Amino acid sequence: MKVGISSYSLLKDLTNGSLTILDVVQWVAENGGTHLELVPYGFSVVDNIELADAIREKALDAGIELSAYSLPANFIQETEQAFLEEVERLKKHVDVVNRMGIKIMRHDVTSFRLEQEEMTIHYFEEHFEQMVRGSQLIADYADQFGITTTIENHGFNVQSSDRVQRVLHAVKRDNFKTTLDIGNFLCIDEDPLVGVKKNVKYAKTVHVKDFYIRPYYENPGGGDWFRTVNNNYLRGAIVGHGDINIREALRLVKQSGYDGYLTVEFEGMENCQEGTRIGMDNVRRIWDEV
Repeated sequence: MKVGISSYSLLKDLTNGSLTILDVVQWVAENGGTHLELVPYGFSVVDNIELADAIREKALDAGIELSAYSLPANFIQETEQAFLEEVERLKKHVDVVNRMGIKIMRHDVTSFRLEQEEMTIHYFEEHFEQMVRGSQLIADYADQFGITTTIENHGFNVQSSDRVQRVLHAVKRDNFKTTLDIGNFLCIDEDPLVGVKKNVKYAKTVHVKDFYIRPYYENPGGGDWFRTVNNNYLRGAIVGHGDINIREALRLVKQSGYDGYLTVEFEGMENCQEGTRIGMDNVRRIWDEV
């Protein structure tokens, strides 16, 4: 088991200039992490090979693994040409991932920003074949490099454990798995413990995040709250401080025999470096205790 972070956890400082992505690599090493997942917000490597090489070398020097690479994608396109252009765009990311020595790449299958009617099972079924075909094409391309591609429970349409499984089984590729996000099941109002129990056997990597939860009829007011599919309220929390039963979720992951990357994602209102550091310490401690 290896505890690390997603670069997304430090996005506030990446975007305000307090940190560069090379600083983030060093930060992980100095704060007890063993790996870093790259999410290309606040920096870009697909069009900056020099930075990709610099990150790879910095990670080697710092003794940090580059565990995964996660990016948005949308296979639901209006034309065949647009669909193929999206596939080719993702292949360029696969090439950079391979260059950096990373062996896990997570891509979405639908847009993250969706209208309410686009979050439904009907929309999922209508566009299911596009999701599957796109995932197959990327998995097949990545396979030549020994890269595993993954679908995450992420994005409001393909976020439930059942829909993730449906895509996984239809794609039918040995190098296509799931990035299991403990917290994201809440975005479609699925109990995180149920989602973890159902999908942990398909996990190639695990994201650990926490949320504060309030029901739809109790507006908490202010802050960075967002709404679930069914209009409940969520706000990012330091891992271990929120309302998710992180201890039981990690026990389920550990009990499954999983022994890979645990990646802390911090999305809270607190100072991002402090929140990420506390979350990483909590994950490491809780894993040892459960």
